[in-house]
Amino acid sequence: MFGETGTHIFAGVVLAALLFGLFAWAILAWRRSSFTPLQYPFFLFHIFMSRMVWRTRVTGKLPISRQQGAVLVGNHRSSIDPSFIQVAADRVVHWMIASEYWKVPFLGWFFRLAECIPANRGGIDTAAIKMAMRYTQNGGIVGMFPEGTINTTDKVLLPGRPGAALVALKSRVPVVPVFVHNAPYDGTMLGCFIMPAKVRVVIGAAIDLSEYYGREREDGVLQELTLRFMKEIARLGGHPDFEPQIAGRRWKPES
Repeated sequence: MFGETGTHIFAGVVLAALLFGLFAWAILAWRRSSFTPLQYPFFLFHIFMSRMVWRTRVTGKLPISRQQGAVLVGNHRSSIDPSFIQVAADRVVHWMIASEYWKVPFLGWFFRLAECIPANRGGIDTAAIKMAMRYTQNGGIVGMFPEGTINTTDKVLLPGRPGAALVALKSRVPVVPVFVHNAPYDGTMLGCFIMPAKVRVVIGAAIDLSEYYGREREDGVLQELTLRFMKEIARLGGHPDFEPQIAGRRWKPES
């Protein structure tokens, strides 16, 4: 009986040590990260879901320093694409999210916690552009989907919008292209959270825009750069011959 009790005590001590070690690791990892104490548990949840449910693999690393600002652009096949890219970036990514989703219970609170940027779908949202610029100019990363909506077609990419080029040029930061393969999507915002998948995230090289600085109001510059971003996104997805298009009618930035 004494031996059995001793075994139970030993097992309890080992379990407590493991839990303490895990807690200490989480604290140290958080202190090295750019996440707030409230953000970090959600980041750990992202890691768990990405690795265990969606079996996410990441190819490449973020090609900028931890103090450098950037605009991150990617393809958009699922409502949870930001989750995969967030894990790959290992930094806070300030995503532009359609403003109507901020009115959904809990989601609005979560978007504020995650420091997302509310943006209107129609036209140019000057307030969203300015907020994105503040983040990037202060060393943050802004995430944008040039397609503007989830691509449910068989096309590699939908036509692109020049917002990412405008933010990057005005902020004078590089653009980092990303492609997400096999993202789960069932047509709803939350349903894909329980869908198993085998996701692969490919991070490309940073695109230096320094030769275009100060030229954002020149005719064709934003469109030219948007096509360049889209072509690089497609190349990361295994489609080097894809010819992207610009969305909608002639687009001009506001001052």
